[in-house]
Amino acid sequence: MTIPNLITLGRVIFIPIIFWLLVSGQTRGAFLLFVLAGITDAVDGWLAKRWNMQTELGAYLDPMADKLLVVSIYVALGVAGELPSWLVIAVVSRDILIVLGVILCWIIGQPMAIQPHIVSKANTLSQLVLVALVLADEGFDLELDVLRTVLIWVTAVLTASSLAVYVRAWVAHLAGSGE
Repeated sequence: MTIPNLITLGRVIFIPIIFWLLVSGQTRGAFLLFVLAGITDAVDGWLAKRWNMQTELGAYLDPMADKLLVVSIYVALGVAGELPSWLVIAVVSRDILIVLGVILCWIIGQPMAIQPHIVSKANTLSQLVLVALVLADEGFDLELDVLRTVLIWVTAVLTASSLAVYVRAWVAHLAGSGE
């Protein structure tokens, strides 16, 4: 077990703590722990690359930790009424559909590596910025309603666009073009 993998596991431990902080109304603490989780994500990636500690486990564990963190925060913010239910459903459904698509390809004997697309990276960025904004807004009473609304719609469009990119890639892959 490498140091970057241990740091990633530490980030996984943050997930239930952040969720609990959110559902118990302690948004400021959730924001601070979310920022710390982001820092650990940057640190584990840097360490793995800088000191050649990249592992197959880390290649799976790091993005899984990121997705679990984002999905759990979106669910908690949806339950708390801080994000619209339709957006929470869209974000969670997209991630579930991507995982199911990969599993389906594997089951039918046509495994497919998921290659992050620029739209997917923009989507992840918008999801994270929206979470940070909502947590900061609620935790520190910043009154950022207009910006929040804009980011909700940007995230919705990018979530749908990202799913469309993956669906197109699956169709091409299953049709045999390998795109």
